[in-house]
Amino acid sequence: MLLEKNHFHFVGIGGIGMSALAKFLLSKEKRVTGSDVHDSEMVQDLNKKGIQVNIGHDTSHVLADVEVVIYSSAIPSTNPERIAAREKGIPEVSYAQFLGEVSKTFSTIVVTGTHGKSTTTALLGLMLEAAGYDPTVLVGSFVPAFPDKNLRLGKGRFFVVEGCEYQANMLNLHPEMIVLTNIEEDHLDYYRDINHIRDTFQIFADKLIGKGMMVMNADDAESMKLKVERPITYGYEQRADYAATNRITEKGSQSFAVHRDEILGRLKLIIPGTHNVLNALAATSAAMELGVPFETCARVLETFPGIWRRFERVGMWREADVISDYGHHPTAVEKTISAAREFFPSRRIVLCFQPHQHSRTKALFDGFVHALQLADETVVAEIYDVAGRNEEHEMSSRLIVEKIKKENPGAHVMFSSNFDAVKSALEQVVRSGDVLIIMGAGDIDCVAREIC
Repeated sequence: MLLEKNHFHFVGIGGIGMSALAKFLLSKEKRVTGSDVHDSEMVQDLNKKGIQVNIGHDTSHVLADVEVVIYSSAIPSTNPERIAAREKGIPEVSYAQFLGEVSKTFSTIVVTGTHGKSTTTALLGLMLEAAGYDPTVLVGSFVPAFPDKNLRLGKGRFFVVEGCEYQANMLNLHPEMIVLTNIEEDHLDYYRDINHIRDTFQIFADKLIGKGMMVMNADDAESMKLKVERPITYGYEQRADYAATNRITEKGSQSFAVHRDEILGRLKLIIPGTHNVLNALAATSAAMELGVPFETCARVLETFPGIWRRFERVGMWREADVISDYGHHPTAVEKTISAAREFFPSRRIVLCFQPHQHSRTKALFDGFVHALQLADETVVAEIYDVAGRNEEHEMSSRLIVEKIKKENPGAHVMFSSNFDAVKSALEQVVRSGDVLIIMGAGDIDCVAREIC
């Protein structure tokens, strides 16, 4: 069994999931080494913990006693360290495959879906922690309450983990419970269409047959097309096992009642948006089905500040609030702008958006054209080119802006080809009192950190 090996080498160790997995193995007293193209805060954190990380990829990094090479999805088979592993007869496994091996050793709860995975995973982990279940949690973001940020090490039987749908990676996991947030078109460089995506989630749901339950969003039409043996539903108002009603939004907070046959009480959030109501309800539904009291869930939610790059308040710039967000899908853009308008009424919303991946931008082009007009001012950076993804580059953010201008000549949208141009554009449009949302799954976050 792979987990019985002693020396693991990570290629692309600086990734959010890879670094968490490296720390997990270190906690098991394994020897861990790794490499990454760039130095980063994450890499430096691993170095401080005693993990040797080399910057750059070279055959010499695969030491003589390495027993397993774990690689991220961004690392192609032509990588020199992967070639060295093959030449030495060292097993190569992807991050998703190895995570599947880890999941066999726990009662695993997988949070999956197109949107909301990280927030829901963090919330469910915190609820189980507060209830004394001492879970292990691996999340694709940084959680302020976790000492290891993207990892919580526990001694209990539960493992709460994100199941990424990219390349059907969640199928590597072995769940005893699935929390499905929603199903929407994305990753169309891998999936043919929405039917292919839904069919893949059905395969995942079938892994629960005879075992555990599936917590799913009653408001999501695609999710509700799945055939599930033991569904537990959540959603607004009608026909959900856990139903949210009477939502009230105030400046800086929102609350809603929860019904489970009868009213359980109200939940309060200090993170914005209807999407976070559903994330909170998903986590609460799963936690309560595992025996966590409603009051414990409520206590966790009312103080939850959010997680890294999920409507994260970074600071102030030019007397404007600066928020960093990871959203990279038209639906996420739309919901984030709507959430900002609720929490910051009567203030201008300035959006700085970097599309993520050329094929996604091309496939969801019309959705971006619509969503990027919803802010008062929008600056669109050039598309982030994802390492390790073989794709055509004929798409440009400039084409989105041109289409918006053609449809709506008065739209306040501009294109910026690089980060210097982005900063110059923001200096032109940001005013005192604005809310500036810097958004995207690529490196646009560094702009938010630099200006604050």
